[in-house]
Amino acid sequence: MSSSYLPATTDSIAWALEAKTPSEAISILYRVLQNPSSAPDAVRIKEQAITNLSDLLRQENQAEELKSLLAQLRPFFALIPKAKTAKIVRGIIDDVAKIPGTSDLQISLCKEVVQWTRAEKRTFLRQRVEAKLAGLLMENKEYSEALNLLSGLIKEVRRLDDKLLLVDIDLLESKLHFSLRNLPKAKASLTAARTAANAIYVPPAQQGNIDLQSGILHAEEKDYKTAYSYFFEAFEAFNALEDPRAVFSLKYMLLCKIMVSQADDVAGIISSKAGLQYVGPELDAMKAVAAAHAKRSLKLFEIALRDFKAQLEEDPIVHRHLSSLYDTLLEQNLCRLIEPFSRVEIAHIAELIELPVDHVEKKLSQMILDKKFAGTLDQGAGCLVIFDDPKTDAIYPTTLETISNIGKVVDSLYVRSAKIMA
Repeated sequence: MSSSYLPATTDSIAWALEAKTPSEAISILYRVLQNPSSAPDAVRIKEQAITNLSDLLRQENQAEELKSLLAQLRPFFALIPKAKTAKIVRGIIDDVAKIPGTSDLQISLCKEVVQWTRAEKRTFLRQRVEAKLAGLLMENKEYSEALNLLSGLIKEVRRLDDKLLLVDIDLLESKLHFSLRNLPKAKASLTAARTAANAIYVPPAQQGNIDLQSGILHAEEKDYKTAYSYFFEAFEAFNALEDPRAVFSLKYMLLCKIMVSQADDVAGIISSKAGLQYVGPELDAMKAVAAAHAKRSLKLFEIALRDFKAQLEEDPIVHRHLSSLYDTLLEQNLCRLIEPFSRVEIAHIAELIELPVDHVEKKLSQMILDKKFAGTLDQGAGCLVIFDDPKTDAIYPTTLETISNIGKVVDSLYVRSAKIMA
C-alpha cells in the first residue's frame, strides 16, 4: 500500500474499478481514504470508496483487514452524520459475517464497536450492535452472557419505545430461552415480539422469522397442525424473498406432516411447484424419513438417519422430534413382536426387528422400567420373560373411596358441632 494519498474524486474510484487485480484496487481505495480533505464532495467520494473497499475485502475473505478498516475510519466518522456512520459500521460488520469461519472475530469486533459507541455516546448504533452481539453469542452457545446482555438491552429499548428493534430483541430472547429449554419464557418473549410487531410495519423477512419461531414452539408442544400453518406462512415469506431459510421452513412443514402420521403427503408437497425449487439433500432426507414411517420400518429409519446425518441429526429441531418418533416406532414394533411369546430369546427379537442385540436389550429393559409391559430380562440365558398382566384387585380402590367418604362425613359433622357450640 503506497503512503501517498490520491485525490478523492470519481476518477480515483474509476481507476480502482479498472484495476487488474483486487489487491491493486484495494491499494488505490486505501490511498483515496488517506486523503485529508473534508470537503463535502471529498467526503461523498470517500463513502463510496469505503463501500467498494469493504466489498473487495469481503470477496477476498480478508476479515482481519475489515476489522482494522473499521478502526481506521473512526476519525472519518466525526465528519459525517451519525445515521451514515451507523450504516457504514453495520455494513462492515455484515461483510465480516459473510466470510465463513469468523464467528470469534465477529464477537470481538462487535465488543470493540460497543465500547467505542459508549465512549462516543452513539446510543442508536450501540443498541443495534449489542443485539447483533447477543445473536452471535447465542450461536456460539455462550447463553448466559447473551442473556445478561439482552436483559439490560430490553429495558433500555422499552424506555425508548423503539418498536422495530424491540421486535428483533424479543425474538432473539425467545430463541435464546428455547435453546435453554425454557419453553414458558420463550413463548412469553415471542408474544412480546408479536405485540410490538402488530403496532408497526414489519419487513416480510422479519415476519417470516416470527412465524418460523412460532412454528418451532408449537411443534415443541406437539401441536403439529398449528406448527404446520406457521411454517407454511414462514415458507411463503422467505420464498417470495428468495431467502435461503425457505428450505428450512419447507423441511419443518414436512416434519409436521410426518409427526401427524400423514407421511403420504410429503411426496406431494415436494413435487409441487414451490417444492421443486428446493429439491436437494434437506428434502431428500425428509422424503427418506417419510418412506420409513409409512412402512413402519426401523431399518429404513436407521438408514435415513445414517445417510442424512447432517440434515437430520445435526439439525437440533428435527433431531428432537425424530428421536421421539423413532422411540415410539421402536416400542410399537417390539410390543407387536413379543405379544405371542411368554419366553423368547433377545437375539430372535433382534433378528426379527433387524437391529443390534445390545440396542434391543437396552430398549426392552427401558420399557420394563417404564411399565410398558410386565416382564424381566434373563441375561444369563439371553431371554426375555413376559408375565401375564396382573389382575388388579378391586377391593383396594373401593376401600379408599369408602375411607374418603367417611372423612367427608366426619368433616361435615365437625362443622355442624362447631356451629352449635358457637
